[in-house]
Amino acid sequence: YFIHSHSVTQNYTAGDYELEAIPLIEKLFAEGHDTLVMTGGSGFYIDAVCNGLDRLPDADPVMRKELTARLQEEGVAALAEELRNIDPESWAAIDRNNGHRVVRAIEVFRQTGRPFVSFKLEGPKERSFDIEKICLTRPREEIYERIDRRVTQMIDEGLVDEVKSLSQFRDMPALRTVGYKEIFDYLDGNIDLDEAVRLIRRNTRHYAKKQLTWWKRDPSVKWVTP
Repeated sequence: YFIHSHSVTQNYTAGDYELEAIPLIEKLFAEGHDTLVMTGGSGFYIDAVCNGLDRLPDADPVMRKELTARLQEEGVAALAEELRNIDPESWAAIDRNNGHRVVRAIEVFRQTGRPFVSFKLEGPKERSFDIEKICLTRPREEIYERIDRRVTQMIDEGLVDEVKSLSQFRDMPALRTVGYKEIFDYLDGNIDLDEAVRLIRRNTRHYAKKQLTWWKRDPSVKWVTP
């Protein structure tokens, strides 16, 4: 489930995922399944299922486009400064290096007049099923070596042509991610392909480290070395 299910042209959030995944999970359990496996990547999406997310207002496409353009032109520091002026409470609480998070905080404040962090849930939502969290990990050197191999494989299997075919959608959130943004820089002539590959490897390692940090904050996780 959720493989080849959504288009890159869609705006899709972790909140949307919660609204689609929870009914599916409940339906599958009702059909008699004893155990379901959810596997992934983004801690925010996993939190959406395990704990639930705030009910934030829907994004305003015009405002999102304006703020995203400013993020690219002025940088995240400029938008973070704006957030500090209009919503100092959220400015102090969020990751101000995360451009998407800063844009969303400004967006929510402009739409509602309320601090972004005021929408935070008081506690996890109740679920009708039990959750066991298992984190597979390996020695850091092995993780990094596997990342390097994977990036080489992505290039060999046609990543550059894939990115070329998606150029018209390059401003969509799904394409402002590791692996795509570096190849767009290469296609724009800002860097050569070797540098793009180096940056994808480096940025993927940073993301892997961030994932581990995310899960280490959760005492319920069972850590397993395959």
